[in-house]
Amino acid sequence: MKHKEQSDIQIQIEKNEQLSLEISKLEQNLVEVNKKLEESESLKSHFISNICNEIVNPFTSILALAESILDVDKENWKKVFTMVALIHSEVFHLDFQLKNIFAAAKLEAGELAPEISTVDVNNLIGNVIESFKYASRHKGLKIEFQCDNKNANTKIFFNTDPEKLNLILSNLLSNAVKFSRSDGKIIIRAVRVFDKLIIEVQDFGQGISKENENIIFDRFKRIDTGINSVNRGHGLGLSVNKAVLDILDGAISFTSKMNEGSTFIVHIPESKEESRGISTDANELFFKEENF
Repeated sequence: MKHKEQSDIQIQIEKNEQLSLEISKLEQNLVEVNKKLEESESLKSHFISNICNEIVNPFTSILALAESILDVDKENWKKVFTMVALIHSEVFHLDFQLKNIFAAAKLEAGELAPEISTVDVNNLIGNVIESFKYASRHKGLKIEFQCDNKNANTKIFFNTDPEKLNLILSNLLSNAVKFSRSDGKIIIRAVRVFDKLIIEVQDFGQGISKENENIIFDRFKRIDTGINSVNRGHGLGLSVNKAVLDILDGAISFTSKMNEGSTFIVHIPESKEESRGISTDANELFFKEENF
């Protein structure tokens, strides 16, 4: 009987130890969960702060420039042209960032589904380059487009989402312009290899450091965190690109050397969905006859 009591006590002690161990593990898990929640809140706060800077700074500049224009005397009207150019630059940047913000919001809500058309890739790329002509001209940059076909006049037609392709390329070109040195050049290459579209955007600017290579696709971080920095960070644009490419079953990679430049490479497989029509850019769609 005494032996049984000792055995029962031993079993109870072991159960208590096991329970204590499980409680300790639960406490440790709670500590880790709280830490992750704090980090998540911190990242989101940092993200919101960066987005606010991207929106508030252009608005502040636009208002100040508009006030300056209103105060210009007729004799100094030539100054207006310079200020109008600056307003265009800020509005262009603001419009561009809002597109990324709206895309990020749709991504979070799971509402950014592909809308497939037969895209005139040459024309779409040409339109994106044209949209950055003032930004590139301001820095004295030459943007060169190389279409990697046997016949230089041959068009690349590819079934994908034109709006998303436009956003991807615009983000890459925007960063290339930002981080290029004045009077340099940017090269855009496009080639269709069987059922895959490959686009490269190469700049010869400052490059990306090894420390920053792992964070450039993180939407909650940016390389340059200064509010009044000369170069706005890679931040949201590349993270949006990566998420959009996931939707298109595509991929993005890059090579970079400090003080020599960076090359971003995008691979997009051709969609097997039925095309809605022919798209010459991200905004214009010519429906096929059977769609009427």
